[in-house]
Amino acid sequence: MLIFGGLPLFYMELALGQFQRCGCLTVWKRICPALKGIGLAIVVIATYVSWYYNTIIAWAVFYFFSAMASDVPWKSCNNSWNSIDKCVVYEGRGAVQNTIDSKHLLNISLENSVNNSVTLNPLNLTFVNITNITAVDDTKTATEEFFEYQVLGLNYADALEDVGGVNWILALCLFGVFIIVYFAMWRGVKSSGKAVWITATMPYAVLIILLVRGCLLSGSWKGIMYYLTPDWNKLLETEIWIAAAAQIFFSLGPGFGVLLALSSYNKLDNNCYRDALLTSTINCITSFIAGFVVFSVLGHMSHISGKTVDKVARDDVGLIFIVYPEALSSLEISPFWAILFFFMLITLGLDTTFGGLEAITTGILDEWPHLRKHRKLFVLGLMCYCFLGSLPTITYTLFIMSLAQPMPPQYGTYDFPTWSYTLGWFIVSSSLLCIPGYAIYLFFTTPGSPTENYKRTKGTSAIILTRLLDL
Repeated sequence: MLIFGGLPLFYMELALGQFQRCGCLTVWKRICPALKGIGLAIVVIATYVSWYYNTIIAWAVFYFFSAMASDVPWKSCNNSWNSIDKCVVYEGRGAVQNTIDSKHLLNISLENSVNNSVTLNPLNLTFVNITNITAVDDTKTATEEFFEYQVLGLNYADALEDVGGVNWILALCLFGVFIIVYFAMWRGVKSSGKAVWITATMPYAVLIILLVRGCLLSGSWKGIMYYLTPDWNKLLETEIWIAAAAQIFFSLGPGFGVLLALSSYNKLDNNCYRDALLTSTINCITSFIAGFVVFSVLGHMSHISGKTVDKVARDDVGLIFIVYPEALSSLEISPFWAILFFFMLITLGLDTTFGGLEAITTGILDEWPHLRKHRKLFVLGLMCYCFLGSLPTITYTLFIMSLAQPMPPQYGTYDFPTWSYTLGWFIVSSSLLCIPGYAIYLFFTTPGSPTENYKRTKGTSAIILTRLLDL
């Protein structure tokens, strides 16, 4: 995926942006007037991403400030958001620190653990040395309930239609994120470039610290061996290739307009081929090292829970906001490690959102140059627009975490209604239709005969592509 997909597109966008010295809207119009729809599609996609991506940063901000206590709040079931008879806290080899009604339990094995009491209707029995309590159905760990109830507020909604009100604590976190982004972008790449020195370098320092700490955890080798052991049969599964493509495109950034925007500020004689090779190589090495950080902790979770690594791991945001925080809560001075981890997430998120919103800003300002003298007001308006667009993602409603999966979207046992599929396809098609839609619009609105219109809309793409080969 990197060699045949990510790297060629990465290099192409660097070369196009550097040669044309303009954003996504103008660069495609200069190549071929009919292709301006590609730039429009990029702006639409970047807008959609800004609506939900900054919400994820707001989650990290919420966790960051929540960890500033004597102990992390997702470590116990003694909080106002926890359910009385469904919350469990695992300690050691699968032991449960709580009194749980038997209607939520399936299997109890009487081996090696600590004192626990279990209510078996109508008897109240106390067992000593209980090790394996298998929870099913509606039991949740304290970390799960913190994320789903305290952060997302899913306990206030039973269906996607139950939008409810805005989670104002998250709204405040989201507002803070956009304040930071605004002051990093309001003066252009001069201000955002200085901010990136912090947001791009700080995560590496934190990553190294977490890597060392993770490798020192008991059982970390299980996760590392799982990470390094290939399963060749997975290569026959379509989902693996989709996940690989998503990883490459989201990490390198082709197709989002970021590379076009940032490379437009390069010198014309800059070696963009070298930049493409160097950046993609560093990106892959970073991703590989980050895998050790994640899987060393998953190995530790596997060790203390008695589960295999594949049962502990998750392939959604729960890995970052449920599994990893649960592992951090088992460490000494857990608030310190939680603050460090979520600070890294915040800086990584801000670094990404700087690029995404700069792609929109550069694309629009290059297409309508008269707006450049009002850049601060334009960026302020863009922040307000993205903030309002993000508000539906912080309401007390079921959060769609699996729309990108090839199966019908679900959250837990809840199946999303049919109209949500239609909405999802509308969002997808709204960007794709920009490409043929603008070409058709230009063809019919350009004065002249159909033959003349075709020649005009075709542009000078062959000349430009020939010049690009010389870069």
